[in-house]
Amino acid sequence: MRSLGKTRWSRSVGRAVSVGLCGAALAATALAAPGLAQAAPAASGGQSQRGGGWDLKDSGTDARFRGLAAVSRSTAWVAGAKGTVLRTSDGGRSWRNVSPPAAAELEFRDIEAFDDRRAVVLAIGEGEASRVFRTSDGGATWTESFRNTDPKAFYDCMTFFDRSHGLAMSDPVDGKYRILSTADGGRSWKVLPNDGMPAAQEGESGFAASGQCLVSSGSRDVWLATGGAARGRVLHSADRGRTWTATDAPIPAGDPARGVFGLAFRDRTHGIAVGGDYRADQPSPKAAATTGDGGRTWTTAAEPPPAYRSGVAWLPGSRRGALAVGPTGTDVTSDGGRSWRTVDAGSYDTVDCTRDRSCWASGEKGRIARWERG
Repeated sequence: MRSLGKTRWSRSVGRAVSVGLCGAALAATALAAPGLAQAAPAASGGQSQRGGGWDLKDSGTDARFRGLAAVSRSTAWVAGAKGTVLRTSDGGRSWRNVSPPAAAELEFRDIEAFDDRRAVVLAIGEGEASRVFRTSDGGATWTESFRNTDPKAFYDCMTFFDRSHGLAMSDPVDGKYRILSTADGGRSWKVLPNDGMPAAQEGESGFAASGQCLVSSGSRDVWLATGGAARGRVLHSADRGRTWTATDAPIPAGDPARGVFGLAFRDRTHGIAVGGDYRADQPSPKAAATTGDGGRTWTTAAEPPPAYRSGVAWLPGSRRGALAVGPTGTDVTSDGGRSWRTVDAGSYDTVDCTRDRSCWASGEKGRIARWERG
């Protein structure tokens, strides 16, 4: 279904939802035996009693933020419903509304930021609703650098390899995923040839749920998460989106509401996939999987998260620690994704961690939080 009343699910956290729907120190203290992995779940999504927890920030809005770009412990950007973009430079104590003008009808679902001045934001939707905007002055001004003119295309996610090179992906057009490329930091974009892209399955698409259906690691490797078809898959490219290989993922699909929703790679070989069934009344067994060979093979988590998860991030400075988030809570792993423990019951859609050892999350009703050590 396209929404809770339309046709394809990609477009239900994409199209449908558009109309309604921590670091070495953190890893050492929060993931060690007495730390985060054993923290009691916090019902409100605030501070846990042990090992720290999410510290909710007052965003001043009720917009849902599925796009998040954490730059540092002090600086983060969020993007979401009603064309809203916010930025903080003081660790979340205050947020500046830096939304592009005349964007209230757009649904922002992904944002990539290079620092506190430069960011690129993606709006999702059919046809011209899919757009890309860029700022180089902290959101004081924005330039629209791409507007989709193909009514069959629907862009879901975006990623950058560095400050210049990046990609965006659209649901299949004429049977293949469409890849958009930039080599100048998002100032201009071009559609890549699709001769190196495998055929899509019937009904297959990406999920615009957390800005993590297209992720990269290093200078050339990129992965694309799918669902909605008979099998959930992860596609991989080692040449910045020119050619791709597809691998089945063990996260259940077979329904427009199920599949792989988010990916995170800490290097070009070690990755985690999360997903499940977004519907609150449906179970999500096998909601996480791991790879140690760049996505050529995937293994179901022995103890997966207990419910659907849309976002995932490796803890900075840790080779085995990661966080996964979804509408029903936050889970942590200390063994590279093989087992997960719920540490918070608050609702979040996406999560991102930074090199200076901080983690941020965002989601519905204006929720933005930063992980604080206990």
